[in-house]
Amino acid sequence: MNSLDLDVLRTALAWVGQGRGVTLGTVVGTWGSSPRPPGSIMVLRDDGQVAGSVSGGCIEDDLVDRLRNHDPAFSTASLTVYGAAAEEGRRFGLPCGGTIRVLLEPLDSASWLQELLEAIESRRGIERRLDLETGEVTLAPSTEDDRVEFDGRVLRSVHGPRHRLLVIGAGQLSRDVASMAAMLDYDVTVCDPRAEYHEGWQALAGVTLATSMPDDLVMAMRPGPHDAIVALTHDPKLDDLALMEALKSPAFYVGALGSKRTNAARRERLLEFEVTPEQIARLRGPIGLGIGAKTPAEIAVSIVAEMTALRRGAT
Repeated sequence: MNSLDLDVLRTALAWVGQGRGVTLGTVVGTWGSSPRPPGSIMVLRDDGQVAGSVSGGCIEDDLVDRLRNHDPAFSTASLTVYGAAAEEGRRFGLPCGGTIRVLLEPLDSASWLQELLEAIESRRGIERRLDLETGEVTLAPSTEDDRVEFDGRVLRSVHGPRHRLLVIGAGQLSRDVASMAAMLDYDVTVCDPRAEYHEGWQALAGVTLATSMPDDLVMAMRPGPHDAIVALTHDPKLDDLALMEALKSPAFYVGALGSKRTNAARRERLLEFEVTPEQIARLRGPIGLGIGAKTPAEIAVSIVAEMTALRRGAT
């Protein structure tokens, strides 16, 4: 789950705790062009205050108006559809042919919200089920990736921990990669034990600088399927330490900077550290998509693009 949705849930929990009427809106389906994907959420307070977004601004004002006019759709869990007709799509400014299905759900209790947030913040996957006929919400552990499914009666949403990125090295390329990844809502840590790189490092929003040894940090992080590790120092004493632990983990992306020759030599060295050939085959190196990148910023684009492609299941 991304940080924006986490903030929406925290806001909902606070409002419910204040005794306010709160409605959760979840995008459960889209057709054609749509501003927000399924799973996007927003909450509306009884006085019209809003947090989050289900359409990037296209339909939020209408939802607020309906709430203030005591639309019955807000009294029980119900489905509302926007853009079913071309005229309605134009009225709400939806992209050509776009249709959005939003499930509106009054939040009468904060108990499941608290439990859901605690699971996500503890980096535990969790599944939420809402039965529209009974209004009952149940939670259960899950190992699946984030997703939302709705069959007309039951809403099933899976929420995983926020994606993390560990970058080895605090040079310019690392700064560009960290900055781009932070914009994509990764929780980013840059690791560099070399003191000469610390003073010149400029703090970035959403990025933590760690000064421990890379292998120690990888083991402490205990990477999972929502994590990525990239080694960018060109120094085998640092990069290899991180990689030999990262490749043994279920991290979805492990990559290293360097030419084909450099990475071939790196793979030979890693065999000496009891990394298996199967684990070494997971290494992305040379790192990044082949886009002809030359500058640090261009190389960073290629790296983050490859991470995104792998994360989204693109071939």
